[in-house]
Amino acid sequence: MQQLNRPARRAVLVLHLAVSVSWLGLTLGLLTLGITGYTTGSPEMATVAYRAMKIFGDWLVLPLAFASLVSGLVLSLGTAWGLARHRWVVVKFWLTLITVLLSVFSLRPGINRLAAEAAAGTPVADISLVVAPSVATATYLFITTISVLKPWGPTARGSRLRQALTAEARAGRARRNGIEGAGVR
Repeated sequence: MQQLNRPARRAVLVLHLAVSVSWLGLTLGLLTLGITGYTTGSPEMATVAYRAMKIFGDWLVLPLAFASLVSGLVLSLGTAWGLARHRWVVVKFWLTLITVLLSVFSLRPGINRLAAEAAAGTPVADISLVVAPSVATATYLFITTISVLKPWGPTARGSRLRQALTAEARAGRARRNGIEGAGVR
């Protein structure tokens, strides 16, 4: 993929940060509602909590998850960071992909099941809607941390590319110096 120009890179970065932070905030909201539904002694309060989770799940979980994944891919492929040049980018990609899949195949179905039970008047306390947002929140905080700190250095591929670029830059300088030196004589 061609490198993004500066305005495009900045726009995609702002979009990526906005949707990623929104995904984290949504997960914290789901965690709060899940804890409320699980710990309340009131069937009415549990019903409200699980039905609110369904609204968030229906309207926000998947759009934010996919927007975070896609904007992250565009950033990695359209900048010098690359998708497989640095270990932190690889870890971030796989964790994001796993959490997107878990959102699609585990979180949303769990929310839908509990919301249906709540709508039928039989809300059942379920620890899974406390555990899932807890794990997701911890994962998103970890992803945020490695995005800021950029630990672990380059991958083997990234090291090879860096060495090739360094050798190419040295050869280019040598050619320029040789050409400039020939004109001075």
